Amino acid sequence: MKPTKKGERHGGSSPKAINLALQGGGAHGAFTWGVLDRLLADGRFVIDGISATSAGAMNAAVVAQGLLEGGPDAARESLEEFWRRISLMAAASPLQQSWIDRLFGGYSLDFSPSYQIFDYMTRVLSPYQFNPSDINPLRELLVESIDFERLRAGGDTKLFVAATNVRTGKIKVFETRELSASVLLASACLPLMFRAVEVDGQHYWDGGYMGNPAIFPLIYSCDSRDVVIVHINPIERDELPTNARDILNRMDEISFNSSLMREMRAIQFVTDLIDKDRVKGGQLKRMLIHSIEAQEVMTGLGVSSKLNPDWDFLTHLRDVGRARADQWLDRNYEKIGRESTVDLRAAFL
Repeated sequence: MKPTKKGERHGGSSPKAINLALQGGGAHGAFTWGVLDRLLADGRFVIDGISATSAGAMNAAVVAQGLLEGGPDAARESLEEFWRRISLMAAASPLQQSWIDRLFGGYSLDFSPSYQIFDYMTRVLSPYQFNPSDINPLRELLVESIDFERLRAGGDTKLFVAATNVRTGKIKVFETRELSASVLLASACLPLMFRAVEVDGQHYWDGGYMGNPAIFPLIYSCDSRDVVIVHINPIERDELPTNARDILNRMDEISFNSSLMREMRAIQFVTDLIDKDRVKGGQLKRMLIHSIEAQEVMTGLGVSSKLNPDWDFLTHLRDVGRARADQWLDRNYEKIGRESTVDLRAAFL
């Protein structure tokens, strides 16, 4: 799509302000890349704030930098370059699909000997044992890809990155002025795979345990009432998990969705109070909630595919994200700023 000045597409109407809430999920974050790519290409939005976790936080930081450097088109280019570098970096990793995985036409690593060994190691050894030097190639990639000093100086888009304080068990939301490579790594720190990340004397694990993503910063710190949640972790599964790996995966999905579900229930509670005139005008803020997801696609992906950064897989998820965002826009654009497009009771209560 040929770029034009902000607000000039679609008849020159003023762009609508939205907030984004981006979940984490390893390589599955490429779905979010596709969603962001479509929204940035649309030209009818400005992004007020982004609250994000793990891979979502990395997407958010890359988008924010791109917007600072050259607007939506630069942000789209930055996203593609970032995910391409992820794929190239991981090409040297022993965690690769086996010929059996490829034969079955999926994207998992389930038959990869190196993945089987790695999966076993993470269950019997801690990252302090199998990775005593705390080697994480992703740190170098983040430093090379993102100008954190410039990002901290701030732009029009507010950033909120969630991590979980290991000692207190509380959520820590890092704001734009606090962002660094360590903060993004903290937000993505799965405790069985990586050592806790130290930031300002505190140690953090993945933000998904306490906020995947956190919605409250968007309520209290942003002007826009519209929150578009980009879902990666399936909320529902039809099949009962029966093997150890699937059980652990489902436990993680439930855990990583629990904080979001609690916040959605709270938003519905406030909405009910407003609708029933039980609060004085202006005392509580009515939030408008929207959702872009591909649950049937995500439920069909094995947990090991979160560690598969093969370029074909990443671009497949990107294309799914683009298509779902396009469908969502066709159905819901006119409702943005007016009403929620998610039935919170049906989805979260």
